[in-house]
Amino acid sequence: MYAVELDRSKRLLVISALQRVTAEEAKLASRRVRELVRDIDPGFRVLADFRWLDSMDSAAARHVAEIMDALAEKGVASVTRVMPDPHKDIGLNILSQFHYRSEIQIATFQTLADALQSMAGGGSSAT
Repeated sequence: MYAVELDRSKRLLVISALQRVTAEEAKLASRRVRELVRDIDPGFRVLADFRWLDSMDSAAARHVAEIMDALAEKGVASVTRVMPDPHKDIGLNILSQFHYRSEIQIATFQTLADALQSMAGGGSSAT
């Protein structure tokens, strides 16, 4: 399952992946991301939380790439990921190389606390 929400006041889009994500759920998340960022100005941030992800259908990769493309098109400034288990990385680093521009800051953390500290300017080290 995917959950997508936008905090306009903080200019922060939060994307959470939970349990087993199907291709259809990823497709719906892609549509939701496009809806939410339609009117947002460039320079917004993304927090992608994968703490509760168990697995993702390989067919979902296409829709994850669509999400990345939508974010890049709208001028995302940074993407902060929470990925406690590197073995559950669903190819995000590889997809990022093809779907994000080099000026987009991307950081991955093992804990939400470290990710939030980094986003707040605390400078915790990313993996």
